[in-house]
Parts: sequence; C-alpha cells; structure tokens
Amino acid sequence: MLFQPGRDLAPMPEALKTDVTKVRGCASQVWLHATRDDQGPGETLHFTADSDAAIVKGLVALVLMLVNDRPAAEIDPAGIRARLDSLGLARHLSSNRTQGLASMVARIGDLSA
Repeated sequence: MLFQPGRDLAPMPEALKTDVTKVRGCASQVWLHATRDDQGPGETLHFTADSDAAIVKGLVALVLMLVNDRPAAEIDPAGIRARLDSLGLARHLSSNRTQGLASMVARIGDLSA
C-alpha cells in the first residue's frame, strides 16, 4: 500500500538533501523542502521530499498528497494528523515510525507558518 506512492514521488535533487532540510525526530533520514508560489490568487506551498527508507518514503508521499500546492494558510498540522489518524496507520507502524510521521507533520507546520 505505502510503497507505490513512495515510488511515484518526484525525485528530490541531491543538492536539497542538506542538514537544513533534514527532518529531526525520524529514525530514517527524511528531507523536506518547501517553495512558495505567490503567483495567482494566493500563496501556495510546494513540497519536495525524500527518504532513504522505502516505507517512510511512502509515508512522506502520503503526507504530501494532503498538503502539496495548497495555500499556506490552509495547511493545518492538527488537521493533517486527524486525516492520518483516520487511516489507522498507527496500528501498523512502529513507535519510531509514528514519531517520525509526527515530526514530518510538525516540520510542514513550521514551513507553512
């Protein structure tokens, strides 16, 4: 289920995989970069991300489906967590992966603020 979205995730340029874009709190390496587009009716965010672990890359892709190319003002970490919780992922993930997922969502919240 989670592997395919990770395989379909757009490649992240190696130059963006830096200490600045690294998500803290993940057992696997995860990088997350946001660009702001203020063209059009409102500012939107586009995220580029990657992970060195296939299942985590799938989780990253899942999270990006919820936030990519949306107005920054509409990105709500609590809402993201609620949507992910409704999928029942926590029952299938280790505590480390669950914590890493929470760290990704928190980082997206920081970048959208």
